[in-house]
Amino acid sequence: NSSESHNCAKSILTSDRLQTVVTLSAFFNETWEAANCANCLKNNSEGLSNSTVEFLDLFNKSLTCFEHNLQGQTIYLSPNNYTEVCKNCNETYKMLNDLYNSLQRMNRQGGESGHSAHLCIDVEDAMNITRKLWSRTFNCSVPCSDTVPVIAVSSFILFLPIVFYLSSFLHSKQKKRILILPKRIQSNASLVNIQEKYS
Repeated sequence: NSSESHNCAKSILTSDRLQTVVTLSAFFNETWEAANCANCLKNNSEGLSNSTVEFLDLFNKSLTCFEHNLQGQTIYLSPNNYTEVCKNCNETYKMLNDLYNSLQRMNRQGGESGHSAHLCIDVEDAMNITRKLWSRTFNCSVPCSDTVPVIAVSSFILFLPIVFYLSSFLHSKQKKRILILPKRIQSNASLVNIQEKYS
């Protein structure tokens, strides 16, 4: 019966001193969970999810584009000059990056796999590799579209103290100082004049 078979399986699995089968099974289960492998699969784990297949297809297209634009150029170009790669593969890389960002947003809400956690390790590693190649190896940088607003806001903030101090200077009442000489000093001065007349 089932209880006997369960005991039989347990005794077979734990028969050796190291319990190798149990240790390996626990290791693979922990690795599967830590790598979020279920997030690359459909709900019933029948195969890769549609979004994962689409991402891996774009990832392969990006790598192919990198390789295609590097052929024959590394001989003539310096190692830091990969303008052809940056120019020709920009659209593919942008599509891959946008898809990855949308997968992250979708995964936070449950996604196709039904697990709300990180993306699976295959997708994350693929994107890390692509971003490292794009930014570090090829030194491609996408110009930031927010540059003008950032400069405008920064200039406004830096200009605020000048406006504050200028307005406080202009709006404050400047009091003129009137020097009033004490009467005693005037009388002393007149006494000195009288003494000078008689001497």
